[in-house]
Amino acid sequence: MQLIAENLVLERGNRKVANGVSFILESGSALVLTGPNGSGKSTLLRALAGYLRPAAGSVRITGAAGDSGGGGEPCEVAEVCQFVGHLDGIKTHLTASENLLFWASYLAGPADAGESIAARVDGALELFALDALADIPAGYLSAGQKRRLGLARLAVAYRPLWLLDEPTVSLDAASADVLVRAINGHLKRGGMAVVATHVPMALEPVQAIHLGRQEAKL
Repeated sequence: MQLIAENLVLERGNRKVANGVSFILESGSALVLTGPNGSGKSTLLRALAGYLRPAAGSVRITGAAGDSGGGGEPCEVAEVCQFVGHLDGIKTHLTASENLLFWASYLAGPADAGESIAARVDGALELFALDALADIPAGYLSAGQKRRLGLARLAVAYRPLWLLDEPTVSLDAASADVLVRAINGHLKRGGMAVVATHVPMALEPVQAIHLGRQEAKL
């Protein structure tokens, strides 16, 4: 599978924030987006996810089940990605486990058919060190715990592409290490990740684009 961006021009509020962004991301690899605030990292992630239309250029996924290269209908990036932005996307009156049960049901696809929802939720709670907090309403969790809960939905349903916007915000060093291990595990299983961040992350293998320049290409 490949995620391909070609000559993307991105605008926000009628102002150009990125120009000529091109890259090819292969299965099993991560792409790290760096740059100052306002340089277009979040805008690029949203364009990759299909939440906004680039002013010019294209984004496509190849090698996914049913894509045009396999003789089926073209596959949209949104069909194979999970997006975690600045908001945690949790319901504070639901427990940590109940939040993940919702996401496990909502996001489930054919790749999850061999494992029960309960097993996927338990695995996500353990992976993000939330198993001891499973029955606590999310509203009582700390900012870092809420962030880990928001990220844990990555593990309850398989999507090959993870799009993560500053995922280490509110995380302490130990929790950031948990996240890095989760991303690297996803890459080892053949997944892909695009991560916007201001802090170093020990991802392997990794490419990088620094935004805030006239052009950004790999």
